[in-house]
Formats: sequence, structure tokens, C-alpha cells
Amino acid sequence: MTFESLNPATDEVVGTHPVHSPAEVEAAVARARTAAGWWADLGFAGRAERLTRWKGVLTRRATDLAAVVSAETGKPHADAMLEIILAIDHTAWAARNAPKVLGRKRRPAGLLMANQSATVEYLPLGVVGVIGPWNYPVFTPMGSIAYALAAGNAVVFKPSEYTPGVGQWLAETFASVVPEQPVFQVVTGFGETGAALCRSGVDKIAFTGSPGTGKKIMAACAETLTPVLIEAGGKDALLVDSDADVEAAADAAVWGGISNAGQTCVGIERVYVHADVYDQFVSLVVAKAQAVEVGKQIGPITMPGQVDIIRGHIADALSRGARALVGGNGSGRFVEPTILVDVPEDAAAVQEETFGPTLTVTKVSSMDEAIAKANNTRYGLGGAVFSRTNGAALARRLRSGMVSVNSVISFAGIPSLPFGGTGDSGFGRIHGPEGLREFARPQAITHQRFRAPLTLTTFTRPAKTDTRVAKLITLLHGRR
Repeated sequence: MTFESLNPATDEVVGTHPVHSPAEVEAAVARARTAAGWWADLGFAGRAERLTRWKGVLTRRATDLAAVVSAETGKPHADAMLEIILAIDHTAWAARNAPKVLGRKRRPAGLLMANQSATVEYLPLGVVGVIGPWNYPVFTPMGSIAYALAAGNAVVFKPSEYTPGVGQWLAETFASVVPEQPVFQVVTGFGETGAALCRSGVDKIAFTGSPGTGKKIMAACAETLTPVLIEAGGKDALLVDSDADVEAAADAAVWGGISNAGQTCVGIERVYVHADVYDQFVSLVVAKAQAVEVGKQIGPITMPGQVDIIRGHIADALSRGARALVGGNGSGRFVEPTILVDVPEDAAAVQEETFGPTLTVTKVSSMDEAIAKANNTRYGLGGAVFSRTNGAALARRLRSGMVSVNSVISFAGIPSLPFGGTGDSGFGRIHGPEGLREFARPQAITHQRFRAPLTLTTFTRPAKTDTRVAKLITLLHGRR
């Protein structure tokens, strides 16, 4: 059985791919199990050399990959190149830093165990299953794939059914620099293929998608106690303080909310603006949103069903007294930028992930009010704050995994920073040291250097040993 991937802008068929059965998924994981041992045995240096070669291929052939991304998602070439560039930088960081983050390190043994040396190191899990999204089909899954590979694991990747060609392209180029073993494989298909991967015996699943699908992933993985990493979207807010650079804030809001046609998990969907600068901000946002060229600077909505959700959120807001200063209508798969004001806080456009080129802009009397409204959501992925003097303090009060101050989404471009959320945005982290450790298991080792004068781990210890240890503990920890 096969299925076709389509260009969402034209409905043109751009590729035909197999629907892998559960048996085929299990076979891929079995091959990966053997490959994982070989890959782990290469060590950090050997893996870094191969990942560096792959990074070179990705860099030299970035234009080719961008063409595949654009064909399957409809996004402009420039947007496709941006996510590829970020993925390349993350791959380089993971390969370079894996030894420092995961390698063996000494730990203090403490006074009671002074005769022991203590070390900890992070060992590969084995086989990691990655289930990727369609909105950033290179950058997002590579945050798991590259880090899992750098940690010494084999990877079986199930790309979205909307972007299977991107996944196949990545696997084929990796095989060109690692031809010896199937270290990185791709399985394609629909939800059943993803469910089969969850039940296939992999050592961990890394998933990016909706909260609803994330719950199904967790339920399937629970059958075999397979650990999961979930990144399940967001409803990110941007806060604009009275002392903000309003021009920069407006520009960031429009790009953060409308780039990639709003199909960004850490995109800005809600803006809370101090009353002192609200009118100026709205005027600038309207002008900037009106200048965005649909079909050139932003592409179509990739997933057909999402169009109805976006338009439903807009219609619901308008029916409840909101005003659309820009947009609010349109037809087909292209949704024009939409700026909504006077939207009730319990409206779908404020509470639910829209995943389209829309912004709700709300006036607040203080940043305390802005924080309270920004945190009044079940999501907690990213966010942004614009303030000349209070940015860091406001950022720490946001209930989110990442915050950019005086910019938007900057954290995603810094490989050393962890990426992930809380609440319905999921749990676990990709990127950074935390991302490398997500795909490894810590192993602690002690080694006795000499016989201790007070040996506790024996049935032959005399009573006076217990007395002396009790006195020692009191001396160390019992003082007022």
C-alpha cells in the first residue's frame, strides 16, 4: 500500500511513499537494534566524525532539501532555508558537545564513603523512535534525531504523512556517510504506523504534535513502559511593557505570529500591551500585517483540516464582539494575516491553539495583569517580553519553558538552550545538554580504593562501629 504527498498550494502530487505495516516497523527496529551496538562502539569521536560529514552534506545540498520542504509544506524557499540552517547548527553542537555532556565524570564520594571513587556517565539508550511534525519537518525532528545520534543511539523516524519526502531525504543523505549499518531509518504512513513504532520495542519515543495525539502516544507507550518525550504545541504570549521599544515589539509580534503562516508551535498567538503604548502598538502592527504578501512571504496552510480551525477561531471571536483590524476572511488554503482586538479571554482564539496567521491584541493596565492573563492557559511552551528595564523579571514570571526578551523565538536558534514546555505543551527537553541527556541513561559506578576503617556493609561489623558512625553523623549534621 502507498500514499501520495501533495503540495498544499497546488494539490500537485510531489511523491509516493509506502504505508509501512506494524511488521515492517518491527523489522526496522530489529535492524536498528543491531546497528545501535555498532554505532555506540564508534565512541564519541567516531560518531562526531560521521555527524560532521553529514552536516557537510546537509550544508552543501541545503537548496535541494529546501525544495523538498517547500514542495511538501508550501512554505517559501527562504523559510525552508531558515529551518535547515538552524538544524545544521544544532547538529554541529550536538556532535561537538556530546563528550563533555555525557562522558564519564568524577563525583565526590563524601566523608562516609571516602574510600570509594565515584563516577557517572551517560550511556546510549539503544534505539530511539522519533515521530515528527509537518510544520518544521527538518528543524523540529532534527532536535531529537541529531541529539539521539550524538548520544550513541540508532534512530527510526516516522515523519508526518504530509512531509514523508523530507524524512526520506534526511535518511538517504545520512546513509551516504554511514553506509555500513542502518543507524538512521525512516518508516512512513499514518497514525497506525506511528502507533506501531510506539509498540515496537524502541527504548524511547520523542514526539512532536498535538496534545490529543500526544496522549495517544503515551497510552500506546504505557503498554510496554516505553519512556516518552512530548512536545505538544503552545499558545505563546508576547508582553509589551510601557517602556518597550514599540516599533521593535510590533515587528516581532507580526513575524512571530504570522511567519510560516502562523504554523509554529512557539509562534506568538496572543499579545498583551500596556495601555500607555497600546494605540501606537496596534497602529504599527496593523500596518506591518497589511504589508505581508500572502503566497510570497507566507505560504498556504499545510494541513487541510487546520483551515477550518483557524477560520472557526476568527468567526467565534467576531461573533463575541471582537474586531478584525486586518483580515478576518479569505478562501482556499491561503489564510490572510488577521489582527483581532477586543477578544474575550475565554474565546477559542485566546484559549486554544489556532496554528494560523492570527494575533489577538489585548490592552492591559499593568504588567501584573499581563502576566496573569498570559499564564491563564493550559499551555506553557514559549513566550516573549519587550521591556527596556523589566524584561528579565517579567520573563521569570511567565509559566513557560522558554522566553525571549526584546526578541521572539530566539531561544530556538541557540543550540545550548533546552527546548520544551509544561502543562499541555508536554514534558522533556530537546536541544542543549538536557536534550543530549534525554537520549541517554545515567550509570553510576563506585570503585573501592582502600578498606575503610569503619566498614558498614558487612554483617561482621562490631557494635562499636555503629556507635562511632552515629557519633560521626551527629558531629557532621546534628549541630543546631
